[in-house]
Amino acid sequence: MTALPPPAVVLRKYLASARTALVWKLEGLGERDLRLPRTPTGTSLLGIVLHCANVEIGYFGPTFARAWPEPLHPALIPDDAYDTDPQADWTVPADLPAAELVAFYARVGEFADAAFDELALDAPGRVPWWPEGRAETTLHEVAVHVLSDLHRHAGHADVLREMIDGAAGMRPGMTNVPDAVDWPAQVARLTAIAERFPPE
Repeated sequence: MTALPPPAVVLRKYLASARTALVWKLEGLGERDLRLPRTPTGTSLLGIVLHCANVEIGYFGPTFARAWPEPLHPALIPDDAYDTDPQADWTVPADLPAAELVAFYARVGEFADAAFDELALDAPGRVPWWPEGRAETTLHEVAVHVLSDLHRHAGHADVLREMIDGAAGMRPGMTNVPDAVDWPAQVARLTAIAERFPPE
């Protein structure tokens, strides 16, 4: 019987796959396409990356008294910025190039991964922005929380990218999208089914 990998190894693997999926959605696009809001709430591909980077710094940093080593980097959103702009971590400054943000996010991934080398999964932490009564946590819980958040946002990025140029798929080397599908016909078939129902 093959030995199962330790839980920390599994968590790191899936966190890394979420980061890879997200960053892959940026490949081949220029600054304008990466920054243009694609939803009524202003979601952009580059904004998702900025948000995820700050999420990981917060959860794998201060939660466990770990200091992020680049406190003056323009991609790091200070806590007090949210007092005046609750969407601060979704707004990429014009003078922060996409390539620099992607490089920054790679370093964030290394910082987050190092938490698993430094701490046990049951290491206690405290999430200062969670409500009292549930702010106490462990590295294991935080890892699962961040993992679900990253994959959710990677899915958002997948939809946004498909809206831009039709590119779709799960990750490099395995898109998980069938090749032999007539997509216009599939859309027409689904539209015909939906149109059997009256508008609400």
